[in-house]
Amino acid sequence: MIGIEAVLRRERAVVSAGLAAVLALSWAYLWHGAGMGMSAIDMTTLSLFPHRQPEVMGEMESAWPVVVAMWWVMMVAMMTPGAAPLVLLYGVVLRRHAAQAPGVHLLSLLLLAGYLAVWLVFAVAAAALQKALQPAGLLSGMMLWSKSAALSAAVLAAAGLYQLSDLKHACLAQCRSPVRFLTEHWRPGGIGSFVLGVRHGAYCVGCCWLLMALLFVGGVMNLIWIAMLTMVVLVEKLAPAGAIVGKISGGVLIAWAVATLLV
Repeated sequence: MIGIEAVLRRERAVVSAGLAAVLALSWAYLWHGAGMGMSAIDMTTLSLFPHRQPEVMGEMESAWPVVVAMWWVMMVAMMTPGAAPLVLLYGVVLRRHAAQAPGVHLLSLLLLAGYLAVWLVFAVAAAALQKALQPAGLLSGMMLWSKSAALSAAVLAAAGLYQLSDLKHACLAQCRSPVRFLTEHWRPGGIGSFVLGVRHGAYCVGCCWLLMALLFVGGVMNLIWIAMLTMVVLVEKLAPAGAIVGKISGGVLIAWAVATLLV
């Protein structure tokens, strides 16, 4: 038993180190501007109502693949911590099945790859929306935050209402219980691992997609907004009262939307 526990501890350490490396590289890429032509620090401002900030002259023109990459790496940085408990638990379960033990690292990697593949689809959609909002004058050409009170209020209100919806909390329930998720959706083999990651990613997108849309309000590359949203997602998924916090945040976002129209 001692030998098995030692193997499990080593396995968790290896997988944890891999996840930490993914996170470190993702945040470093964002910090240095994600290929957008400006550092993230230069695009970061603490403001509850970004549409009232003075416009910075200029227009940021980035190629489509760069914008998609920026959104995807941002999602990797923000969402991987919330998926870590599932990835770690999956490795433990695989290690306890001796027949699958030799491929545990690969299978865990395939699970994570499936999860992040779903966020890549989201990144493509978000990049397309950004490319539509900028020419329409609704996003700042340089700072990538909302220039429209109506847009800001609409996104804030939609996110707030979704936080209170049954669909949101059905998806959140899957994200909050890795044991339940593995029990209900287990698939064997490499393809099964990837499909399992895709399923979990789909629930995660279903849980958080409108929270991520708030970046169009505060600034796509605004580190303060990115950090705040990351914390909200982590609390929702990992804290004992996470589901309650999600509902409270819904009320806050709705009130924020009303305030945005009044300032």
